[in-house]
Amino acid sequence: MSEIISLKQKRHQKELKYEKKMLRELTLAEIKAKIDECFSGFSSSVKKNVIEDGCVDFAIEAFMLGAKYSRFGYLGETMEAANSRCYHEEKQLTDELYDYYINWGKYRGSDSSLEEVHLACEHYIHSWWKQGYMKGEKRYKLRLH
Repeated sequence: MSEIISLKQKRHQKELKYEKKMLRELTLAEIKAKIDECFSGFSSSVKKNVIEDGCVDFAIEAFMLGAKYSRFGYLGETMEAANSRCYHEEKQLTDELYDYYINWGKYRGSDSSLEEVHLACEHYIHSWWKQGYMKGEKRYKLRLH
């Protein structure tokens, strides 16, 4: 007799399988290069080795969020429309990265530079979301999902 699996479990298994496939598209070298690109202006007032691990985690989360919403692009929506669907999740990731960067990185800067850090965090998260979206949409088009 075969094992009975609920629909919820089946969806979760399928989602994990998709995430594993998508993570093969991502390299640590790409992530580290993007960290240097986005946060190089603040490196003197932040402990880089401390925040790098967190930035990698946030990059993966944003990448996977974009990949998840790439399905809508495959179904005909524009990237902007799909991005507006996940506005709150992306904003939450941005705010969490900002808090992490300020607190764990022991950032010491002026109030005006805090806004620049937030903009850098926003750019970092959105660029990873966009890359995940494009690679996910490509996988859907090639029927590799």
